[in-house]
Amino acid sequence: MRVLVIGSGAREHAIVHALAADPVVDAVLAAPGNPGIDLVAQCLPDCGPVTDPAAMSRLAEEVGADLVVVGPEAPLVAGVADAVRARGIACFGPSAAAAALEGSKAFAKEVMAAANVPTALAHVCATEDEVIDALRATGAPYVVKDDGLAAGKGVVVTEDHDEALAHGLACLAREGARVVIEEYLDGPEISLFCLSDGTEVRALTPAQDFKRIGDGDTGPNTGGMGAYSPLPWAPDDLTEQVLDRIARPTIAEMHRRGTPFAGVLYVGLALTSRGLRVVEFNARFGDPETQVVLARLRTPLGQLLDAAARGRLAELPELSWHDSAAVAVVMACEGYPQSPVTGAPIAGLEECGALADVQVLHAGTAATPEGVVASGGRVLSIVGTGPDLATARDRAYAGVAAIDLAGCQHRSDIADRAIAGTVLR
Repeated sequence: MRVLVIGSGAREHAIVHALAADPVVDAVLAAPGNPGIDLVAQCLPDCGPVTDPAAMSRLAEEVGADLVVVGPEAPLVAGVADAVRARGIACFGPSAAAAALEGSKAFAKEVMAAANVPTALAHVCATEDEVIDALRATGAPYVVKDDGLAAGKGVVVTEDHDEALAHGLACLAREGARVVIEEYLDGPEISLFCLSDGTEVRALTPAQDFKRIGDGDTGPNTGGMGAYSPLPWAPDDLTEQVLDRIARPTIAEMHRRGTPFAGVLYVGLALTSRGLRVVEFNARFGDPETQVVLARLRTPLGQLLDAAARGRLAELPELSWHDSAAVAVVMACEGYPQSPVTGAPIAGLEECGALADVQVLHAGTAATPEGVVASGGRVLSIVGTGPDLATARDRAYAGVAAIDLAGCQHRSDIADRAIAGTVLR
């Protein structure tokens, strides 16, 4: 099986790494890929815009792909999966109509209401007056979300009314835009990826990510600064609860609407004092949670994604997992997330990759004649694995210490509270 992976981040690097380990996968190609992916797959840097359905589907045909895996959200919302399927090629990723579950938070709320999925009460606003009224109705802490795609940085959670109002108005600055203002959900957050072929649903193992830039969950939101799995503090029946109350009803509702969802339904959850509540849906694998979840997956990924793409998920046996833990630490460049400073050289990549049970996954990197340099906000994900979270954490940070990147930012507290048993529920 020849697999084409669309994307260039650490999530795609993790996917490529897992696909390459599947015995039925003969070749992995990546469009456009990155310098790390280029070490394990054939990169196609001149592929054209990944959000161009015609270009991506034509590329899939030209390279003889048997399966296309779409990593980021923007190509899915643009309709890349539809165009690939129209050429008769299997594609793992939802249609543009189904990807609206991520492309529009207001649409996701509508689907959740129809499917009776537990989530935060929300106000969908299109004018300044509606934003002001919604903020008054919810009170602090304020949760203000851009209705559309914002690369994981369209959400502001704050006690400051003026900051909440300013973000709401900024979201409305685009013509026809909307903003979603929600009640605040207490309790720790959980990420659970649910794979679907449009009818059948299989859950992967839960993970927790860290969205804010600084230790102790301080500073602005980012695309994610680290993650770990498993969650020793989560309820034993968490996965079954999510499947029964959230994932299966949502997939059934999308099917009823004539827009079946085939791909990853990323369920972002809060374990509140009133039980599980959905914080958000995404229509693809999350970053950096994918890095730790796939590090623990024993089931061959290529066969799993191919079955989901072809409507055969029910034919597979139950998923199998390594009895291990994984911790990912994201290394970001200077100035991230407000004003990333790019171009700094990265040293120590080989030394880091040579460490036992450590993976170096590239995100914002570029190859130059002088070596690999930082080219984006989040530069690397360093993943450590081990028999328990403490060991996995130590290995991940040993990997971080081996990397030399001027101005680098990373959190030093990934998985600390889980290891100490102080995650609040």
